[in-house]
Amino acid sequence: MLRRIGTALIVVPLAAIIIAFAVANRQTVMVSFDPFSSTSPAYAVTLPLFAVILAVLILGVLTGGAAAWLRQGKWRRSARRLDVEVRALHNEIAAARARYSSAPQPTAPKSIPLAVLPPPGS
Repeated sequence: MLRRIGTALIVVPLAAIIIAFAVANRQTVMVSFDPFSSTSPAYAVTLPLFAVILAVLILGVLTGGAAAWLRQGKWRRSARRLDVEVRALHNEIAAARARYSSAPQPTAPKSIPLAVLPPPGS
């Protein structure tokens, strides 16, 4: 329930901001992928400004996420290796417990009372 409220507190204002941004930036712009000719580009697309900005924003988030994921590869690899080691150690401990719990327990030697020596000179 708390998670839904938190999500609503974030998503609803964010959606309102995105809708307001889209309504305020409806004018069309020409996006050209030809660096040599700006008057008659070989490939150009006419899109609303908000679509261009949102597409670039999404592309930036995806690029940043991919870069972070690639940088963290060594940590994920280390975590997998350590997980395998921990599982092997848990299995080894369980086997040792099973082996020693079924074996007869050695009894502790009974304590032998110490001899009481008389004090010197008596």
